[in-house]
Amino acid sequence: MVSFNDPKAFADPEDSALVAEAKKQVEPPVEYNYTERDIILYNLGIGATEQELQWTFESHDTFAALPTFGVVPQFPCSTGIPLDFLPNYNPAKLLHGEQYLNIKAPIPVSGSLVNEARILEVLDKGKAAAVSIIVETRDKHTGQLIFENQSTVFIRGAGGFGGKRVGKDRGAATATNEPPKRNPDVVVEEKTSVSQAALYRLSGDYNPLHVGVLFSQEPRAAIQPEFAAIGGFDKPILHGLCSMGISAKHVLKTFGPYKDIKVRFAGVVYPGETIVTEMWKEGNKVIFRVKVKERNSIALSSAAVTLEDSSKAKL
Repeated sequence: MVSFNDPKAFADPEDSALVAEAKKQVEPPVEYNYTERDIILYNLGIGATEQELQWTFESHDTFAALPTFGVVPQFPCSTGIPLDFLPNYNPAKLLHGEQYLNIKAPIPVSGSLVNEARILEVLDKGKAAAVSIIVETRDKHTGQLIFENQSTVFIRGAGGFGGKRVGKDRGAATATNEPPKRNPDVVVEEKTSVSQAALYRLSGDYNPLHVGVLFSQEPRAAIQPEFAAIGGFDKPILHGLCSMGISAKHVLKTFGPYKDIKVRFAGVVYPGETIVTEMWKEGNKVIFRVKVKERNSIALSSAAVTLEDSSKAKL
């Protein structure tokens, strides 16, 4: 068991001196407190409806968080890791590349959690840097491990510092999850709302890159479209973690509970577009790919879940 308080816990002899020094930094734990209201808000943010009372009514017998809620408590902690050790670091050039979530225990519908984060891996991609951060989320009172997250971000223009260029195999967290060469077993479509990002941001990701409203007679009604332009987009985009949550909901409703999920953010979804989730069941895994119907473009790739019990899986 790795101690997150050990400065050398994630040391790698292949790291450059710059990266090795950054990895020694131990940030203080970040607490996350939440109630049933936060669960409902998250579930609504990834498309749960008023008819799905198990996700939208706190007094329902089976009220629960959708599993990808596990990315929410860790978010303030993982995004708080300083990355300014990288050359030419510009937060507006940062893109979320991949996300891995392992659900270690049943998700409490309210409570106090404590998150600890460390830099897991840093790769020099030449013109960019790839940084992977690992976060463990525990119950504040019992110490039980509830979630493990691994987030990989790409920072354009921040490469050239030397060291590793190819990452290590971390099992399900880095699996390529290539879809089988056959038609999908199941395809589910869901049209997002033009307000989807505005709603999802209330679960804690307030990055202005992701939020805008339709221009009506008041151009100033848009929230920070200039920031989206700096990031390389002509208008605000839907959170990648929102697209992940919506597609993971499709997998859950089709095949049943899963214990981990990994996705790669391969393209953008604009609020109001239709998410198409293509799914292939392969043993205890469901490999899936997400497309935007209106543009026939891929939004999520290299994606899969590991089912809790494949023998009891739906279909």
